[in-house]
Amino acid sequence: MKKILFSFCLFASIIIFGSCVSSKKVPYFQNIDSISLAASRGLYDARIMPKDMLTITVNTSDPAASAPFNLAVSKTVGTNGELSSGSNSLQGYLVDNNGNINFPSVGRIQVAGLTKPECEDLISEKIRPFLASSEIPIVTVRMASYRVTVTGEVGSPKVIPVSYEKLSIIEALAQAGDLTIYGRRDNILLIREDATGEKHHVRLNLNDANIINSPYYYLQQNDIVYVQPNKVKSGNSGLGAATSIWFTCISMLMSITTFVINLVK
Repeated sequence: MKKILFSFCLFASIIIFGSCVSSKKVPYFQNIDSISLAASRGLYDARIMPKDMLTITVNTSDPAASAPFNLAVSKTVGTNGELSSGSNSLQGYLVDNNGNINFPSVGRIQVAGLTKPECEDLISEKIRPFLASSEIPIVTVRMASYRVTVTGEVGSPKVIPVSYEKLSIIEALAQAGDLTIYGRRDNILLIREDATGEKHHVRLNLNDANIINSPYYYLQQNDIVYVQPNKVKSGNSGLGAATSIWFTCISMLMSITTFVINLVK
């Protein structure tokens, strides 16, 4: 019986010790004091891709001049029976598979691969011939469908809409409730689709501060971030309710046996 008790205690000690060792993998950016972050210098600009939904507004000193380029959404019948398009509700422009949008008066414009400022400059140039020479149009482009998906071992898996078109992987994980204690910090899976529709994947290590220098630090629209469970969580996934009950019964039996042995002595 003493051998059984000794084996049980040894097994418990191994589990506790193993948990202490794995805790070293929990902190992010462990080597940040010893690396250079010079490679991360520069401001991020998202690029437009096929299937992006854009909202585009044009403003001029004469509102009537820009009206043809600001298409309102289809009118609907309100509760009072009158037609209404709603305030500030503009028609979205879906970028087709060839990277084009169909813009009023201008026709097809190739926008895929452009940043927002580049797209704004291009549209401004295209509509100038339709305006008086004194008009200087102000074009504003927004990516209305920019979103990323975070799933796996996080507090709250979700699809995250990105209104400001810039989101780092750390911000995305924070919005999803951060990694659980069972999530692997050193093996984050990122799945990305390029402008041709081809899927790519990369593994990221949050323990290594060099992730800040990575081209994958900022997420693109439609990125999928998957947090893989560690060995502890994967191993426990096979333990059902019945197994847990058996462990409880065995623990109680060993406790009773130990009490009886001590009482007999």
